[in-house]
Amino acid sequence: MEDSSTYVPPKVWSWKQGNGGRFANINRPVAGATHDKDLPLGRHPLQLYSLATPNGVKVTVMLEELLALGHAGAEYDAWLIRINQGDQFGSGFVALNPNSKIPALLDRSGPKPIRVFESGAILIYLAEKFGAFLPTGGAERAECLSWLFWQMGSAPFLGGGFGHFYAYAPCKIEYAIDRYAMEVKREMDVLDRRLAESPYLAGDEYTIADIATWPWYGALAKGLLYSAGEFLQVQEYAHVLRWTDQIAQRPAVKRGRMVNRVSGDPSSQLHERHDAGDFDTRTQDKLK
Repeated sequence: MEDSSTYVPPKVWSWKQGNGGRFANINRPVAGATHDKDLPLGRHPLQLYSLATPNGVKVTVMLEELLALGHAGAEYDAWLIRINQGDQFGSGFVALNPNSKIPALLDRSGPKPIRVFESGAILIYLAEKFGAFLPTGGAERAECLSWLFWQMGSAPFLGGGFGHFYAYAPCKIEYAIDRYAMEVKREMDVLDRRLAESPYLAGDEYTIADIATWPWYGALAKGLLYSAGEFLQVQEYAHVLRWTDQIAQRPAVKRGRMVNRVSGDPSSQLHERHDAGDFDTRTQDKLK
């Protein structure tokens, strides 16, 4: 590892295996499968392959919200993809998502299976399929989609930027942490100003914009993401905290947050979900 104050980029970059901090064992500069492994299939129309990272939680919350509205067609099997073990590079997963990132969805409800990858795309797909949590037109739809894509564009600064350099990088680089901390605080201010004038991001109604944003910025506001609450002084964002707490009380959100979770209190974990009754049963995977 070069000292950041003396490092000069070479004329041509080359990959130094192992030079990547906590995730060095799975980071690589090429795409494609590293091993052959078929994905399991359950009995429900929707098959989800994921992990309870913020991006994964978006989709399990969405599915639980749809089921809470009575959309029986939203029943799903949620299979665990352990990204720290490289499951996302199995041939079956790469066939669903060539980018090898969770979550990935397979919809088998029609005559031909449909794959959907990228969390924002999955939210839009499900919202349009079931006619819920996405306004159908006009200014309301535009506002919802604008905030959804705001989140998709902003999260890399919070995750791959701030989160990496603050929590995971093998050495602390002041410039990098300061640069991304400034951007994350600006994003929190954007949210706080919006939520000062509106109960939800798109207006008066809860939408996929909230479902997408809450797992990232809600967790940050409660000090749960990267243990950075004090560092970023998240208590300053009163309107974000109000919105965060309001969404956290939704029963579907509580359920969705449990699915594919493998950390924290064992009672908050449901490694895989294949039936609504799984939430009421202390299965062995919750105790691992």
